[in-house]
Amino acid sequence: MGAHAEGGASLANILAVLADRFPENQLIGFCYRWENITYSLGIVLLIFILVFFTFRKKALVPGRLQNASELLVSGLDDFVCGIIGPKGRQFTPFVGTLFIYILLMNISGLVPFLKSSTASLSTTLGLALCVFFYVQYNALRQLGFSGYLDHLAGKPRGIIAASVIFPVFMFFLHLITELIRPLSLSLRLRGNIWGDEMLIAVLAKFGIIGLPLLLFNMAMSLLAAVIQAVVFCLLTTIYLSLVLEHEEAA
Repeated sequence: MGAHAEGGASLANILAVLADRFPENQLIGFCYRWENITYSLGIVLLIFILVFFTFRKKALVPGRLQNASELLVSGLDDFVCGIIGPKGRQFTPFVGTLFIYILLMNISGLVPFLKSSTASLSTTLGLALCVFFYVQYNALRQLGFSGYLDHLAGKPRGIIAASVIFPVFMFFLHLITELIRPLSLSLRLRGNIWGDEMLIAVLAKFGIIGLPLLLFNMAMSLLAAVIQAVVFCLLTTIYLSLVLEHEEAA
């Protein structure tokens, strides 16, 4: 999906300014055309830089950056294990990476001349599909193929298992639920971040008169950026916990 398929008002970002200033530059034009991908890759680069400078010199007495990173990792691990249990530690790297990545993309739209890639449905849908395939992979790994089909069929036992209608109904119901999850995840995240960006863009047009309201809305948008990253990862962790719960109940 191109960068300009979302519609609505938006603040000018650095790529738009450069594309307008240098219309003949193909590299700038390409980056501007795919600005959501460009900004999301920029966040990836930022994460690599932060990780490099945080852990290049490990110390027994950590500095501020290393201490903050360790607190973040510990908090994310507690978050995941608090929902899934001790087995959740194996999922902390995935969920933690998702949280940091989404949070930084959400916040980037509040920085002048930058843009939130999560305001684009193409970005949020890509993230949701990553979660979908990761959950299905772990469901198959934890339950096995027959156990996975049994899970989708609602684990029918006894008289219920003898009835063909109920297992088939539950199978298709669970299948539809699994397929709807990526759409709901992507639309929720995109809708909230996109809405905040549009509101900020509208308020910015009022100039000095709308400055107090603009600053207040930016503060609320910062809070929403954190909440949306937490909600996305919370739902991801819950989806994973459902697989493990079925495994333990088997």
